[in-house]
Parts: sequence; structure tokens; C-alpha cells
Amino acid sequence: MPIILAIESSCDETSAAICEDGNILSNSIATQAVHAQYGGVIPELASRAHLQNIVPVVDIALNKAGKTLPEVDAFAFTQAPGLIGSLLVGAEFAKSLALSLDKPLITVNHMQAHVLANLIPDKKPSFPFLCLTVSGGHTQIVLCKSPVEMEVIGETIDDAAGEAFDKCAKLLGLPYPGGPLIDKYAKEGNPDRFQFPEPKIPGYNFSFSGLKTAILYFLMNAGKSQVYKQEFAASEEEKKQFIDENLADICASVQKRIITILLNKFSKAARELGIKDICIAGGVSANSGLRAAFTELGEKNGWNAFIPEFQYCTDNAGMIAITAYYKLLAGDFASLAAQPAARGFH
Repeated sequence: MPIILAIESSCDETSAAICEDGNILSNSIATQAVHAQYGGVIPELASRAHLQNIVPVVDIALNKAGKTLPEVDAFAFTQAPGLIGSLLVGAEFAKSLALSLDKPLITVNHMQAHVLANLIPDKKPSFPFLCLTVSGGHTQIVLCKSPVEMEVIGETIDDAAGEAFDKCAKLLGLPYPGGPLIDKYAKEGNPDRFQFPEPKIPGYNFSFSGLKTAILYFLMNAGKSQVYKQEFAASEEEKKQFIDENLADICASVQKRIITILLNKFSKAARELGIKDICIAGGVSANSGLRAAFTELGEKNGWNAFIPEFQYCTDNAGMIAITAYYKLLAGDFASLAAQPAARGFH
């Protein structure tokens, strides 16, 4: 019954988890509030916060699991992708523990871990399954053939879905992170009030840059047009008044279009590949509208739909730990020379 201590530090959340024989015993996460005032994650500040948080987070994970460091059989860390400074903190900490205790080291790809978060609960999808991975930096359709064999069959050619949510929120004057606020206001609005375009991208790939431009012009024109025209241009006061009076409906309409872009491509892939088990993963999978639409998609097509718990949707070490467990079973260990990388999983 191997015990794994996993560390996640790819962006602005420091997390540690303990996994025993494929069961997550603890999943400790420290968030970084410092970035809110800047409207986005500041890499240097993120690295410093990881240095402050990593020891307490690991201690909490061990205490909650009722384990001690000498009992750990292997150490795992997020290797890629992510902010290089943030990744370095987790990587060097894990390597130091592995070296000092003479235990094996396991490197984990952050995006693969998001997919395998679906293997944490007792009810798991059967292989092969299809996963829609949606986060602030990535939007992918992943064909998962086994815990250690995955293939990206579709991805965004420009912006990620999470980025589209956050940038649209910024256009609406909402504070960072704006994606959850769009979800909040969307619950009170009419998703059919405003119609935004769906891009015509071949295959299973996505695009969100055109949608963002249409929303930008829509707000600049105070709702009169999604194409910028001088005669429709509104003053800042008119624009603000339009947003204030229609905020819930705008959020609901924006959210509906992002969700339909995602699920139209995903359902196309599932039908053409004959997949019956479908999953969702990544930070944006915490969006209530997407979770509801995804569940409905499964019911409508007779597919088995799987959605991770909220704590395993955003960046967390639990997903790193479960991925490390399957890599351990496969004998896939890393050397102390392993280095983090900003990009990966292609």
C-alpha cells in the first residue's frame, strides 16, 4: 500500500496531498490573495508566496492524513506546464525530500493530472474515455486510453475558455478573478437575451478570440452592434449604464455561448469516436452552468458523465497524487536531475 506525498505549485495555489494505495487521504491548499489587486497573477509574487506556504501546507497534509515523512514511499511534484518560478519551488522541495529520505521521485504533468482527477472518486469512468479539460490557460479534448496513455485530439488555437471568462468579466468591470462572478450573475439572467457568434473552426479545435472581440464591440456600442461602427459608439457613461442595467443577462448570454462552443465540439468528438464515458476537468469545470449542461449532455445521449468534486477541479495536489500513483504502478520514476518546464503535454 504505497504512500505518496504530492506537491502542486504550477501557478498561484500551493497544495500538498497524501495518497495511500490510490486513495486521497488529505488535500491541503493555500490560495494567494495578493494577486487580486493587480487583476491577474504576478509570477514573482506567486513564487514568493509558494516559498512561504509550502512547509505549512505539507505539514497540514501530513497531519490530516495521520502520516509522517518517514512513512512516505515516494514524492511527486508538478513538472509542467506552469509558471517556471512557481514550479521550481515545488520541484526543489520534493526533490530535497526524496534525496534526504532516499525515496523515489515522480514527475507529473499538470494537464494529465486534471484529467485523472476523475479517477479519485469510487465511481470511475471506464477506458477509453473522453475528457474536456477547461482552465484559465488550456482548453483541450483528451482521449484517455489508460492512466498513462492520453492523446490531445482538440485544443484552442488562441485563447482558453477560462481566459475568455476572465477577460469578458474585465470588460464588464468585474474584479479578478472574474469567471466565478460571471457564473454568479448568470444564475439571475436570461441566457437568450443576447446572441453572440459561434466560431466556425474545423475539426475538434476551439477558438475564443473572435467571441471576445464581438463582446468588446457589443459593450463599446452599448448593445447596438457586435461590429464596431462609429455611429454606434457609446460614451463611457452610456456604456457603464448599459452594463449596470443588463449585467445579469449579459453574463448569462456570454456564459451560454462559451458553454455551447465547448460542448458542441466535445459532443461531436464523442459521437464520432463512439465514446460512452465522458469527463470534465480543470478550473472552469467548477462553473455551475457548465456542470449542469455537461450532465444534461450525458443524459441526452445516453453517455456516462463524470465530474470531479469542486476541490479537485481547481489546481490541487490531490490530482497530482492520483496521477503519481498510477505512474508508480507503471514503474515510471524520475531522477533528481528532472527539471520543471513552462510548457508541456503535446
